[in-house]
Amino acid sequence: MPSGGIFEVASLQERIKALQGKLLAEDLWEDPAKVQELLKEKSNIENILQPFDFAEKKHEDLGVLLELSEEEDGFMLLEDAGKSVADLMQELDDIELKSTLSLKEDKNNAILTVNPGAGGTESQDWAQILMRMYMRWAEQKGFKLKVIDLLPGDEAGIKSVTMTVSGQYAYGYLKGEAGVHRLVRISPYDANKRRHTSFAAVMVYPEITEDIEIEVNEDDLRIDTFRASGAGGQHVNKTDSAIRITHAPTGIVISCQNERSQHRNKEMAMKILKARLYDLKKEEQDEKLDGFIGEKKEISWGSQIRSYTLQPYQLIKDHRSGYETGNVNAVLDGNLDEFTNQYLLMRKEKS
Repeated sequence: MPSGGIFEVASLQERIKALQGKLLAEDLWEDPAKVQELLKEKSNIENILQPFDFAEKKHEDLGVLLELSEEEDGFMLLEDAGKSVADLMQELDDIELKSTLSLKEDKNNAILTVNPGAGGTESQDWAQILMRMYMRWAEQKGFKLKVIDLLPGDEAGIKSVTMTVSGQYAYGYLKGEAGVHRLVRISPYDANKRRHTSFAAVMVYPEITEDIEIEVNEDDLRIDTFRASGAGGQHVNKTDSAIRITHAPTGIVISCQNERSQHRNKEMAMKILKARLYDLKKEEQDEKLDGFIGEKKEISWGSQIRSYTLQPYQLIKDHRSGYETGNVNAVLDGNLDEFTNQYLLMRKEKS
């Protein structure tokens, strides 16, 4: 696929024609793997071009409506024309947003982790609120979210969670969430009803697909098994099926315990390890980039990318794009699109 971004429509259309020609070659079907590779590339390009096709069709329909409205008694069509204009503007906004997702990794599924900062129960509760926020966001977007490792807090909240988010451009939309999130509220765990500040770190990685090669030396791995922990229930394993993989050269530790078998837990842990290693590789190649997991700062005051203030007033502000809203309940319930969109557009303007 062309590396210049999603707006290279002519180049993409030419590539579709070239792929169609290759798929018609008589000897190609003797190589099923190559066929699947070409079909996958064709499907990806068609998905990219689809918004442009829709926008072009709406533009043509709008032209017809405007012509008809100029005729006798055509004023009744002006309302339909107005709606068509609004729809077309929305399509163009969506295309502009997707133009920011030009990196090869942007279209991939995402691996998202949430870890509380210092502060015990307060920060652990805040980490769980963020986990729920991303769950609701994924549900609203029609993405599939799966918790693959969850460590509950001592009294409330969580000590850590790792989730996969599956859907087209999941990583592209979520990458701007990477960083430290700060919460200010009156603590439900403080008998004196004092205001507390809590922090949690979100990290986002692109899921590594077959077209991205990451080699892992088995000799560099230490693999431990343990019994899955949790609050109990039918999904808790009764055997040592949970997996912990330690990558000696980097010190990266990956745990997975929510799959039903040791084999599946190991497979998922390896997938996350490859995503982490890929992230490190990209940072080494280009230090000018912020990195795929955001700015790796201490989970504390002054390092936050976004602040969520619930008391004494209600306001959520992103410190990078400057976007803010007072509708805190909607955001914590998953309505994140304005924040993710504003971040992507800001990055595009700076590039």
